[in-house]
Amino acid sequence: MTPDITSDLTFRKLAIFMAFMEKGNIARTAEALNLSGVSVHRALHTLEENVRCPLFVHKGRNLLPLPAAWTLLEYCQEATQIMERGLAEARKMAGIGQNRLRVGTLYSLTLETVPQLIMGMKLRRPQLEMDLTMGSNETLLQKLEEGSLDAILISISESELDSANLEMLPLFHDEIFLAAPAAAKLHTSAPADLRDYRQQKFVSLAEGFATYAGFQEAFHIAGFEPEIVTRVNDIFSMLSLVQAGVGFTLMPGRMKKVYENSVQLLKLAQPYQMQQQIAIVFARNREHDPNLLALAAEGRMYARNRQENA
Repeated sequence: MTPDITSDLTFRKLAIFMAFMEKGNIARTAEALNLSGVSVHRALHTLEENVRCPLFVHKGRNLLPLPAAWTLLEYCQEATQIMERGLAEARKMAGIGQNRLRVGTLYSLTLETVPQLIMGMKLRRPQLEMDLTMGSNETLLQKLEEGSLDAILISISESELDSANLEMLPLFHDEIFLAAPAAAKLHTSAPADLRDYRQQKFVSLAEGFATYAGFQEAFHIAGFEPEIVTRVNDIFSMLSLVQAGVGFTLMPGRMKKVYENSVQLLKLAQPYQMQQQIAIVFARNREHDPNLLALAAEGRMYARNRQENA
């Protein structure tokens, strides 16, 4: 059975009604709710119309509640309490506002970015537990859309910045380099022209990773298909293969600190130069989640510190 409730009967009107019943007059109610007296009077008048029975009587300039108003007040209090519990349970079921945050990240960001963000988050919200999932750009975006992750740290393209459903907080831009085995003979007198490495073997990340997309674009510009010996599912395995002499690859600059002494790195020539933009991404409809607000604040601080130290 459909309840006989008009669509104009809102929780806002009920909240104003309950405040009026507590304060006793329109002026004090308006002051408490930071509204005008006219707004309070209009809400009470339309509420009376929606309920379809008299609730108040005028006595001079005062508005006095009738017995029907006191009866309605009891049920309004019960209804709002139930709704508050319902909203809290719904948020709990959605993982919002709990002491747990599920974060996805690219493997390469676990070297510096993610640890710094986690340490900052522990200072902001000591009781918060952070679950970390690592994967490709494609996999992490899919998990975010499914709701199995609360936020992700990925590489984003300019075309994704205007997404209607995602909130994105840029952290930094990262340059791509040519990475080669230590024993390889490189032309180090100038930036690397990929056409000079047409005869070399390469290793690559699998499809779906941000660096794989840049890899494909760079060789498209170079005008040839590189010989790819193997594709792997994480950047550390890829660079271990480069260290072992299996082949060359393209590598984001954030990996330099770990591999610069065991892998040769060379800046790419101008036609192949590219950058990845690293960002925190989460669903726009969760922008008021206190845990995500804290993560965004920590992300902004990280981005600012990185710019200052650049």
